[in-house]
Amino acid sequence: MQEAREKFQQQGLGLAAISYDSEAILADFTQRHGIDYPLLADPKSEIIQKYGVLNPEATGFTKGMALPGYFYVTPDGKIKEKFFETAYTDRTTANNLLLKIFPQLVEGAGRTVPAPHIKLALFQSDKIVVPGSRFTVAAEIELPPDTHVYAPGVEGYKPIELRLEATPELKLQEVRYPQAKVLYLPAIKESVPVFEGKFRVFQDVVVSADRIFMTSLGAGKTLTLKGNLLYQACDSTKCYTPQRPDLSWEIQAAPLDKQRSPEAIQHK
Repeated sequence: MQEAREKFQQQGLGLAAISYDSEAILADFTQRHGIDYPLLADPKSEIIQKYGVLNPEATGFTKGMALPGYFYVTPDGKIKEKFFETAYTDRTTANNLLLKIFPQLVEGAGRTVPAPHIKLALFQSDKIVVPGSRFTVAAEIELPPDTHVYAPGVEGYKPIELRLEATPELKLQEVRYPQAKVLYLPAIKESVPVFEGKFRVFQDVVVSADRIFMTSLGAGKTLTLKGNLLYQACDSTKCYTPQRPDLSWEIQAAPLDKQRSPEAIQHK
């Protein structure tokens, strides 16, 4: 969150975190990691319980811990959206959260991939992750004027489809497509769902928190996510041959910071 704080501020959003840790533990954590946004202590988990995000499976010194996630709160104190996972080993990164709230925020020009009839660029929310991180990869497609591709759910035609390969280290979540436009095709007298212009397809990926994987990380490891984009571009007079360009993203996986606070102030 510290790394993404400036990006939140650019969107007019402030950051604050709350945990079951004591003020002493949070002060130690703040100093070690250079945190400059508020960390709120809730050692009896009273606020955590009121918000309904207490982790019922946490035991031992983790008892009282909240489920990992975020609340998006408006200036008048109303919860606009919430993003929580049931497993502590599935934690949405702050950059991933920004893309969920503001899907248009895809930084930079992206890495272009040769693809017939379209412009194709690849993006990712994070370049460095840790075990349990949930990050986002995106494919941005730009079609020429008067050209479309069919959207998922179309019948009788080849829809665009992002196909990625899961690995033991990278677990795939559901692909997110934009809202399709219904296009009437006079030549065949049909209305079909399509995408036109420039649009993005997103997919969340969770980095494994398996013990064997975490042990193998050492000083870090490069993970490669591979796949392809299946599509068939069409204009007002013809449909072109279906295409399937190969895609790939590289992610640096870093070990978890397992350093705890001094024993005198640790959870018992």
